This record gives sequence, structure tokens and C-alpha cells, in this order.
Amino acid sequence: MTPHPGAAPQRQPASRQSPSELTRRRTHTAWLFLAPLLAVMLSVAVWPLLRSIWFSFTDAELSLLGEAGFIGLENYLVRDGDAWYGILADPQWWAAVWNTVHFAVVSVSIETLLGLGVALVLNKTFRARGLVRAAVLIPWAIPTVVSAQIWGWMLHDQYGILNDLLLRLGLIDQAIAWTADPDRVMTVVILVDVWKTTPFMALLILAALQLLPRDCYEAARVDGIHPLRVFTRVTLPLIRPALMVAVIFRLLDALRMFDLVYVLTPNAEDTTMMSTFARQQLVDFQQVGYGSAATTMMFCLIALLTMVYITLGRVRLGATP
Repeated sequence: MTPHPGAAPQRQPASRQSPSELTRRRTHTAWLFLAPLLAVMLSVAVWPLLRSIWFSFTDAELSLLGEAGFIGLENYLVRDGDAWYGILADPQWWAAVWNTVHFAVVSVSIETLLGLGVALVLNKTFRARGLVRAAVLIPWAIPTVVSAQIWGWMLHDQYGILNDLLLRLGLIDQAIAWTADPDRVMTVVILVDVWKTTPFMALLILAALQLLPRDCYEAARVDGIHPLRVFTRVTLPLIRPALMVAVIFRLLDALRMFDLVYVLTPNAEDTTMMSTFARQQLVDFQQVGYGSAATTMMFCLIALLTMVYITLGRVRLGATP
């Protein structure tokens, strides 16, 4: 069709970037911003981890790192005659694994239940709610080493305030060595950790509760549904993803527990964790190769337990109607 002689010439549309080119540019920009973070992570996390894994295949000692020789899997498992040696045949290592798993499962379970209860209370409207929320966070804000030292003095068998209080109330006849008794020491460590970390769980769960839609609760109240049924059918399914994240964070921290146990019960075999066992081999015995094998096994076990928990959580979330 021939344009009219007096008509204005049509303007050509400006060239635009294709969606694929725009996506490539955004991806390139994202990697550019992430590059400094990845470089820091590579230098402070990945490289030490790889070097520790390498040392686990050597006979390195702390004073002779430059003369370390490759010995293969001898730090992990080796047979000498009828006996097996290595980290996988060390009963002290497996005792430390059991202590760590026991501590993590029990403490995280109690902290999750208590944190859920505290979060539900703090989610209500009452006077001085902000002050109560700030006060609840005090145990979590105290550094772990400081809180462990405080509890160590409180639990002291001669000068501790706990023994003095129980003696005055007539609940015990003589002072108890709480951190030296093998039947009580793990329970004491778990209770101290629960006291310190429950506010962390409560804070994460409270954040999830604050985002829940209010119309569901209004409808349930109008219909006269029991509050317990509302909690199990509405509240709990809605906060389950946030609850899973909170448990994963806390589980990772509990499986790597070191400072609380090292300060509160430094020489107790019944509370030896994987991290304290590795530290003993690396520093006290100066067996860098054997200690590196312990840290490598700890890394693998924590990664395995975390993946199992995430997988089970996904299956349960997928099965939720």
C-alpha cells in the first residue's frame, strides 16, 4: 500500500533487547556482585576444608607439618594383624558421635517445643509486650563462653548458688558435683544449652507467627472451632516451613557444639563431642592427620544428617493436604 503523499513518515520502533539477552546480562551482573563473597568463602571455608581433608590422608603432626607423608586411609581404617585401627575403629570416636547426636536431638527437641510455646505467648497482645520480648532474648544475647562460665559457678559443688538454695530448702542432704557426676553431666549441659538457645527458636517462630493471615483465625472464631484444633489444623501447617528452617539452623549448631562443653565440662568423657574429640587430637596430642580425619568424618556426618532431615521434611510437606 502506497502511503499518502502528505502523510507523515512512520517512526520505526526502537530496538529492544531480546529476553534471552536480558537474562544473560542479569545473570552476568549477579555473578559480578557475588564474586567478592565467593572469593571470601573460598579463602576462609572451602580452602581450609580441602586442606583438612588432605591432611586426613597423611601422617602430619603439629610440629612437622612440612614433613607430612601420604598414608592413604590409615587414619580412617587399617588392619594390623587381627586388630583394626583408625578413626572408624576408635571406640572413643564413636562415643563422641553418640554424645553429639544425643545432645543435638534432645536439646533441639526441647528448644523447639519451648520456643514454640514462648512464641505463641509473645504473639499475644498484652501490656509491656515489647519489654518481655527484649527480656526473653537476654540469654541468647550473652556469649556462650560467658554463659557457660556463669553456669559453671552456679553449679559449683562448694560455692554454687544452686546447691546452697537446694540445701536451704532441704531438698538435698549434701552438695552435688553437677558437672563431675557422670550420671548428671550430660543432663546439665543440655539444660544449660536449652536455657541459652530457646530464645533463638522463639524469635524465629515468632517471626513466622507475625506473618500469618488474621482472616483465618477470625473465621475459626466465628465458627466456634476449638483453639487446639485451630492450632493443629491452621497455625502449625502454616508455620511448618519456618519451623523446619529454625530446626535446621539449630541442629547444625548443636552438632558442632564446642564452646559450651569445653568451658563447662572440659575433662568429662561423658560429654565429649565430635568437635572436642577433634580438638584433643589436633592440639593436645598434636596428631594433625588423625585429628583431620575426625574433622572430615564430622563434616560428612553433619552433612548426611542434615540431608536426611531436609529430605524427610520435604516428604512431610509434600504429603500435607
